Amino acid sequence: MFEDLKPHIADLRKRLVISAITVVVMFFVCFSFYEPILNWMMVPVESALPKNSQMVAVEIQETFFTALQVAFFSAFIISLPVIFWQMWLFFAPGLYDHEKKLVVPFVLSGTIMFLIGAAFAYYVVVPIGFDFLIAFGSTVVTVLPSIGKYVDFFTKLLFGFGIAFELPVITFLLAKVGLVNDKMLKDFFRYAIVIIFIVAAILTPPDVLSQLLMAAPLLLLYGLSIYVAKVFNPAVKEDDEDEEE
Repeated sequence: MFEDLKPHIADLRKRLVISAITVVVMFFVCFSFYEPILNWMMVPVESALPKNSQMVAVEIQETFFTALQVAFFSAFIISLPVIFWQMWLFFAPGLYDHEKKLVVPFVLSGTIMFLIGAAFAYYVVVPIGFDFLIAFGSTVVTVLPSIGKYVDFFTKLLFGFGIAFELPVITFLLAKVGLVNDKMLKDFFRYAIVIIFIVAAILTPPDVLSQLLMAAPLLLLYGLSIYVAKVFNPAVKEDDEDEEE
């Protein structure tokens, strides 16, 4: 059995190495431009800060490590097409020849859905969340956010939303290789609701509105994933053909 898995393990290692090398190369490129990227990241929180307030670095090394984190996150975003391409190549042996030609739509849709999720977090969730957090208790204390803590929270939030919005794309891939179908997703729906709200509570600021802003799109995307699985699972098509005969 282990011998049968060796080719798959070797192929997986190859795909991971190519993806990792791409991210590393892009990391050095992004590190050279970390300042404008960091300025872009700070736009949502700066509008919520009290007048004459600004971001601060609490520790001496905080700015440097923040720059590293900014560069790595940016490199990951830029490397997404290559990562999705390698993911497709790993699953491609289990697909028919005509299905293997869907690599370009898969790479494009995967990249676009991640960017849509990240953009939703950047333009909607982050401003609302930080307005609440900064306004809370501002009459008692002066808010001076740490740049390191903010970037850490910011990147986790955008990454979380980006991954969450990949649900229909991942479902498409799993349905194509026959690992999921619409019945499985429908049966799991009640548990998915609980998981979605738990994930939303963990990834968003501690206010109900931000959590709903994440949970609502995820529920819609889960519904879309059920439809995707129904359309693209090959077993479903075969069952329909058998019924017609």
